[in-house]
Amino acid sequence: MMEDTLPIIQETHHFEEVTPGERLDKWLARQLPGYSRTEIQRWIKEGLVRVNGRASKPGYKLEPGDVVEVDVPAPVPYEGVKPEPIPLNVLYEDEDVIVIDKPAGMVVHPAPGHASGTLVNALLYHFPDLEGIGGVERPGIVHRLDKDTSGLILVAKNSRAHRELQRQFKAREIEKAYLALVEGHLQPKVGRIEAPIGRDKRHRKRMAVVRGGREAITEYTVIAYYGDYTLVEVRPLTGRTHQIRVHFAFIGHPLAGDTVYGRRKQKLKPWLRRHFLHAHRIRFRLPRTGQWVEFTSPLPEDLQHILDKLA
Repeated sequence: MMEDTLPIIQETHHFEEVTPGERLDKWLARQLPGYSRTEIQRWIKEGLVRVNGRASKPGYKLEPGDVVEVDVPAPVPYEGVKPEPIPLNVLYEDEDVIVIDKPAGMVVHPAPGHASGTLVNALLYHFPDLEGIGGVERPGIVHRLDKDTSGLILVAKNSRAHRELQRQFKAREIEKAYLALVEGHLQPKVGRIEAPIGRDKRHRKRMAVVRGGREAITEYTVIAYYGDYTLVEVRPLTGRTHQIRVHFAFIGHPLAGDTVYGRRKQKLKPWLRRHFLHAHRIRFRLPRTGQWVEFTSPLPEDLQHILDKLA
């Protein structure tokens, strides 16, 4: 390899406690949640990951006493994501963090079938310096919301803030609360759902409660009953894909409007054109000062309209 093709190393991670028997790439993906497993597999193949001082393979099974080192390459600009002048509702901004109120219908980052019109396209237009932070295709993104979930989302403006917010998420210090309308008369009024979530073995594009899945914990408090529906505040303590939707479907109370995990024929059509889920509150520490801050977002008009009709 020529000298000028060597990657620029952004930081190095050193791990002395591993999970014996687990694949190296899968284990590292849990230790470095800000990066995808695909990215980590590429680093391993490029020799940026060492086990006991030697380059390894993605499928290497970890053994007791193994020491793992990871050289994280500096992000490079991604030519495929173009800035787009999409309006953003920015609730807060400082030198480290942006808090955005995302509308329903907006995809967070580009994916097959959604190459434009995403939150990332908008961010690159309004905040050009974000490029490359947290991964080439996800500038500044610390967590995500489903396309049809509205509400608050955090964005980091620099790598230091990105790492600190990731740490807070991993330590479960960040408090997120959602408003959801679920089918049925939910009891008890205060509850906790603990059920592991993984890929649905029969429908690979869906998630499900599965044996051997990743730990998933959801707490909720009933706010009000609306006939055959219940409005709840939901507090996910973990951040699994589709966690809230999967957990409430699992206990027999799927989200209103959710045609993936609930009933395909929805009683509230045509008034409700998406699942009823809104990220309405978030509380976290500012990366630079450690000060606690909290932001809220009221229910959007389309969801408030549903409650008004039910009432």
